[in-house]
Amino acid sequence: METAIKVHCALFSADPRHRTFLNIYQGGSLRYQGIFDKNTAQIDYSTGVEQKTITVVRQFLFEGIHHIFIGPDHILFIIGLLLLGGSVGQLLRVVTAFTIAHSITLVLATLNILSPPARVIEPAIALSIIFVGAHALLQGRDQRDWRLLFAFGFGFVHGFGFANVLRAMDLPRAALGWSLFSFNVGVEVGQACIVLAVAPLLALLYRRSPVMAGRVVGAGSFCVIFAGSFWFVERLFPAS
Repeated sequence: METAIKVHCALFSADPRHRTFLNIYQGGSLRYQGIFDKNTAQIDYSTGVEQKTITVVRQFLFEGIHHIFIGPDHILFIIGLLLLGGSVGQLLRVVTAFTIAHSITLVLATLNILSPPARVIEPAIALSIIFVGAHALLQGRDQRDWRLLFAFGFGFVHGFGFANVLRAMDLPRAALGWSLFSFNVGVEVGQACIVLAVAPLLALLYRRSPVMAGRVVGAGSFCVIFAGSFWFVERLFPAS
């Protein structure tokens, strides 16, 4: 016999950005995964009804996209990698290196195989932003390009940051398959949106006015370095 269950979260009037994860277990197994946000303050569940895979996929796909767009540090790191421009092939290799690296550590951390503490990862993410900003500021386009190395090396660090969302849900390993896959795809979709928005504009600027492009890259690099430095100090010495 089915029993209707309504679960309501009443925190959004106090904190519209709050997000709460709901896991419903029945008979010792996970039967439902849900995410409360300001647009979903109530979740309805019927016992005996199994959640469809497509629902889980859609839910975690959008959660991955959401995580990218609410993370200014990840966005700024990607923009820092794009500042020097380059061919489609160059940028594709850089983005692919970042994707491969952060996907590896996202899986390792989510499965609790390797999970460094946040007090180490968060300052390291900020440090990665300083590095890409300094590289864009100091390196000419005709000199050696270290972005591929930065994207791959620091991608491992960013993957640990991405994993915090799924680890907060405390899902059993048996339930992580579609959740982990969909969340990772969502992260890639969000990342692709940033690249497709920024890279063509920079390419157009480099073609139309190299001098202006140099000024934009210089100013952008300073902004990236400043933001990264601020976050590094803030995260290394958090307010008590």
